[in-house]
Amino acid sequence: MKLRRAEQAAVDPSVTVAVLSAAIPYIRRFSGKVVVVKYGGNALAGTEPGGEGALEEALASFASDIVLMHSVGVLPVVVHGGGPQISELMARLGKTPEFRSGLRVTDAETLDIARMVLVGRVNRDIVGAINVFAPLAVGLTGEDAGLIAASASDPELGFAGDVRRVQPAILHRLLNEGLVPVIATIGSDEHGQAYNINADTVAGAIAAALAAEKLIFLTDVDGIRADPAEQQSTLARLDVDALDELLAGGAVEGGMIPKVRACSDALRNGVGSAHVLDGRVPHAALLELFTDEGIGTMITRGKEESS
Repeated sequence: MKLRRAEQAAVDPSVTVAVLSAAIPYIRRFSGKVVVVKYGGNALAGTEPGGEGALEEALASFASDIVLMHSVGVLPVVVHGGGPQISELMARLGKTPEFRSGLRVTDAETLDIARMVLVGRVNRDIVGAINVFAPLAVGLTGEDAGLIAASASDPELGFAGDVRRVQPAILHRLLNEGLVPVIATIGSDEHGQAYNINADTVAGAIAAALAAEKLIFLTDVDGIRADPAEQQSTLARLDVDALDELLAGGAVEGGMIPKVRACSDALRNGVGSAHVLDGRVPHAALLELFTDEGIGTMITRGKEESS
């Protein structure tokens, strides 16, 4: 986005040069590498107190970050959620959302609502926002080209699904064409039955299938906490074994459970590193990718690994 003249005048050129110079090693390192970015519905929902304008501004900021990544050679793949938006429409239709261990109980009507929101609204909003900056984004779902083979996760959860298999051929084709896939997390089984799949789970499975360099979760919290009730306990870095210990010890709750499980599974299946960031912070993904300090929590495959 272009700055207004007053804003341009306020920018110190030396600061700009320093920032760009510091980013060069990271740009070189990640050029040609796949980075899967899970854009959570909570990251968008967290902007709502500012009104519709704030929502559009946050989406535009995210979209510009994705285009910038692409411009410097990174291969971004966007996986998006839409949980708060699904719950909002359910409430308007007189249905009460129900969750178990962070997963939505999904009857047939809720599945229809999820498909409407994820495919017809959130996916189109993200694709459109990216394409304002450059005609790169292509929207698809797990049902397209057999991308996500799904199965029922638990009879008590209805049409909530697990990822049984990822067939990433369509993603490789899009990436080879210089495009940015934007994936809505509806999958289907061999009979064509659709399932609503937790977006964190899908992001981790997609990252593993693509052997991604990084898996980034943009959400509405500042990272993984040793104590969920204490913001000061946010962890800057930990390895996957320590992450599993936090989960086993009960330090991970609610919607953070599928994120942590997705991080662990992805790292144990070849993904370079995973990151949990506050997506409400402007340019959070760029700060994590291209600066020394980074933000949020970084999870590595072993204690010896660095960023």
